[in-house]
Amino acid sequence: MKRFASLLIVAVLGGFIALGVYSLIQKRHAPVAGIPSSQVPAQLASYTGVADGQLLPDFTVAANLTVHAVVHIKTEYARRNGMYDNFFNFREFFGDRMPEEDQAPLMASGSGVIIAQDGYIVTNNHVVQDATNIEVTLNDKRTYTASVIGTDPSTDLALVKINETNLPCISYGNSDDVKIGEWVLAVGNPFNLTSTVTAGIVSAKARNINILGTPDGTAIESFIQTDAAVNRGNSGGALVNTHGELIGINAAIASGNGFYAGYSFAIPVNIVKKVVADMMEFGEVQRAFIGVSIQEVDSKLAREEGLNELRGVYVAEVLGNGSAQEAGIRKGDIIVSVDGLPVNSRSELLELIGQHRPGDRLDIVVTRDGKESAFKVKLRNKEGNTKVVKTEAQNVDEMLGATFSPAPSELMKKLAIDHGIQVSALKDGILMEAGIRQGFIITEVDKKPVHTTSDLKQAIINKSGGVLIGGIYPNRTRAYYGFGL
Repeated sequence: MKRFASLLIVAVLGGFIALGVYSLIQKRHAPVAGIPSSQVPAQLASYTGVADGQLLPDFTVAANLTVHAVVHIKTEYARRNGMYDNFFNFREFFGDRMPEEDQAPLMASGSGVIIAQDGYIVTNNHVVQDATNIEVTLNDKRTYTASVIGTDPSTDLALVKINETNLPCISYGNSDDVKIGEWVLAVGNPFNLTSTVTAGIVSAKARNINILGTPDGTAIESFIQTDAAVNRGNSGGALVNTHGELIGINAAIASGNGFYAGYSFAIPVNIVKKVVADMMEFGEVQRAFIGVSIQEVDSKLAREEGLNELRGVYVAEVLGNGSAQEAGIRKGDIIVSVDGLPVNSRSELLELIGQHRPGDRLDIVVTRDGKESAFKVKLRNKEGNTKVVKTEAQNVDEMLGATFSPAPSELMKKLAIDHGIQVSALKDGILMEAGIRQGFIITEVDKKPVHTTSDLKQAIINKSGGVLIGGIYPNRTRAYYGFGL
């Protein structure tokens, strides 16, 4: 009996122990409070390219479509500034040569975008301005000497050309359709690292950073701001969307030390298209104006003028005999849209006007006394008409009857010269009449050195009387030609 009782007690104790252990295990593996065990978030560790049900952008297609159409641009600049050069000129006068390392031209580099298969390349004006030689290297390492077709400091754009066909090129997108937050790629050659691609998003549009500042006040600053990494050498490169379409030309960075600090700025492609088309057709940009002085609408102006809302651009003045006056726009009107696109800043308005030529008609909507009114405005040039404007420099081109390009660096070394521009084509004009032949390298005008086409034009503009041009042919024949103006 005692043995049976002992076994019963042991059995009961064993049961209690088993229950206690089971209860402890259940507590340790119980689901989190408030979340049923069947709903605990979990997913496989494999990457699917999907976030929150949306596909992440695939940059490989856009990169492959664009990287071969972005070129590396190397430029040379003559050393000809101030006391430094005057000092060595003084030494040369007494027979002492400048040290070889000090004779070497200054070097710079940037990027460019092929926009046509026959060799047209768009870049920044500041990349090629005043360059004595422009060398273009393609992504497949082929190298060419480029000639300048046109430059425009007002938009910081330039068009150059190389003699080649069947080149890869980038198709234009539409910068008006670009959205803040949209993914973009910057393609260029920072720090001489060719074919570099960086990614970011559009941070802002119509950004004015006051960097161009042209003397005549015609600068158009309406940049696309991104956080794609852009550094020295990226200037003139491509900003593209995820479809591989060109939406901007990279031009500047916001930085205190000259290196990327988080924000970069690109010229909208719709301005690029218009400027390039003008350069191809007219040799220079045809700028359009509506004939008003404008002011940003802010809370201070709204109080002063009794405005009910903070939108649009305030017309502070209507210029006499201008497009706006002719159309019926008045001082005090507020421009709220152009061709159906909303306008809320000066830079937005300048960007939209900058996409058009004199003679184009725009639908401009203004608010007046709280009501909206629409006007048809025919744009005019700075002369107040719709004729093609030609600068003195372009008139000089026609008078000379020639096309010029930087003298190839290899040829200059062969001829032992360090500056000059080459006559790449001739037609009826003063140079042909004087006897100059194609291929001639102009090194001086009236004993003054010629480093760029601008030097030649400046020496001839407003010149009267005799002109003496000196230079050398590729076969080493030196020659001088004189003519009267």
